[in-house]
Order: sequence, then structure tokens, then C-alpha cells
Amino acid sequence: MVKEGLYYSKEHEWVRVEDDIAVIGITDYAQSELGDMVFIELPQVGRKVKAMEAAATIEAVKAVADVYSPVSGEIIEVNEALKNDPSPINSDPYGAGWIFKVKMENPDELKDLLSPDDYRKLIGE
Repeated sequence: MVKEGLYYSKEHEWVRVEDDIAVIGITDYAQSELGDMVFIELPQVGRKVKAMEAAATIEAVKAVADVYSPVSGEIIEVNEALKNDPSPINSDPYGAGWIFKVKMENPDELKDLLSPDDYRKLIGE
């Protein structure tokens, strides 16, 4: 499932924009490819990231994968609930499974991301 109203990266992250804050997670497609999540290493709050820099690491039954920040800025919040139970990444990737929030330095970077339709083409949906 690809949700409308979000931006997508070619590396299968999604971005929901709330003013100058980017809420970031992995797509439904990505979580289904990885399988059940068993562990997540969240980024440090206060860390500065550049667009497409690895920010978090998720460990799933099938693989370990980096989660990239699709935009540059400062990580201002992480989803602490995922530390004890990363399963919302599987069950609700666009809601309770969000991973971190970035205060964007350059909202123009959103133009480099994919629309829902472009992301559907990428994953062959």
C-alpha cells in the first residue's frame, strides 16, 4: 500500500511534512520485504543529518537495513516506543511505526523525492 499525501525515497522511506518537520518511516513495501522487525537502533536526538544519510538501523528476520533521512536537518524526536517493540513498523508503517522526526534545513529537498505515483512505478504496484 502506498499512501497519498506523502513523499517517498528510492530507498523506501516515506516523509510526512508537518510545517518544517519531516516525520520519517519505512514504507509498507519495505517492511513486507524485510519481514518481522526484531530490533531498531534509533538515531540520537540532536544529531544533524544530511539528505540520504543513514540515520537508523533496523534488524528484521530476513535482513538488517539502514533507514536513511530523505531530508537534511536536525533529528528532534525518535519513536521511543519502538525500542521495546518494533512491531508497529510492520503493522502500522505509516502511523505508529514512524521512526524519527527531522527539523528540515532545506524544504526544497522534498522536490528530489518521489510522488506516490512515482513510488508505485518504482515498486511495480
